Amino acid sequence: MSAEQIHEANTRYHDIAADHYDSKWGIDFGALGQSQVGAKLDKALGRPAPRFARSLEIGAGTGYFTLNLMLAGLIEEATCTDISPGMLETLSENAAGLGLEVQTRAANAEQLPFEDASFDLVLGHAVLHHIPDLPRAFAEFARVLRPGGTLVFAGEPSRYGDRLARAPKTLGRALAPLWRRAIGARSVPAGSEARSERSLEAVVDVHAFAPGELDRLARGAGLEQVRVSGEELLANWFGWVNRTLETTADPEQVPWAWRLYAYHGYLALQGVDRRLLESRLPAAVFYNLLLAAHKPRAPSAGA
Repeated sequence: MSAEQIHEANTRYHDIAADHYDSKWGIDFGALGQSQVGAKLDKALGRPAPRFARSLEIGAGTGYFTLNLMLAGLIEEATCTDISPGMLETLSENAAGLGLEVQTRAANAEQLPFEDASFDLVLGHAVLHHIPDLPRAFAEFARVLRPGGTLVFAGEPSRYGDRLARAPKTLGRALAPLWRRAIGARSVPAGSEARSERSLEAVVDVHAFAPGELDRLARGAGLEQVRVSGEELLANWFGWVNRTLETTADPEQVPWAWRLYAYHGYLALQGVDRRLLESRLPAAVFYNLLLAAHKPRAPSAGA
């Protein structure tokens, strides 16, 4: 597919998903969400996160990262971009409901409509794997960062982790008919938005990464102090079985009790990954990769 076709598919997919995205992925804007997002930022940086004056989120979706960081007091002024107008509309509604003021802009990551050196922090969550031209996008991230600014991306699928995820996905597909019968749900109706969304999922994910690739992309854009780490192994195996089951059923017929089981089970295994595995295993084996880097500071006068 061409870059234009990938962009168009991403816009359609995320516009379709916008009104139910938060419930689908269990997105929280309370204490739990703030704790999750703050922990990811700390983990990516390898230290407690400082407070950032101006941030730009790439592919912000419904605001999971930026809004939680603002609520936690880690971002003062935020701008959010997304290729999907539907996602930005939902983000604005979420921000208003939380009493937060956020600037939004529909924008392509490979051509950002902002001045050079405009932001202290450029960040994103689960977005790099959707972008066709990553070297061009990273050049844009570096351009809009101020000297000394920070780049952070989280939730990016690792290539090896993606291969490992094939097993739970296969298991989920095999169990799906029995699972739907057990919970009393019919399969996704033909022609429904849920089926259209599902058909686009195979198109919009265009990359999975080895840690070295993310490192090279950041350094190729002139960034330094690059750090790539991994998170979530058991949690994602568990999550992908459940997620695969859910994609085969009419969303309105999936019981709330099931959703609670899937969500809390995922959180419990996320804790096991964090406490026991993430400090002991190489980044490449985890499903998600995190990237942090910094733009070099301008040379001081007379240096």
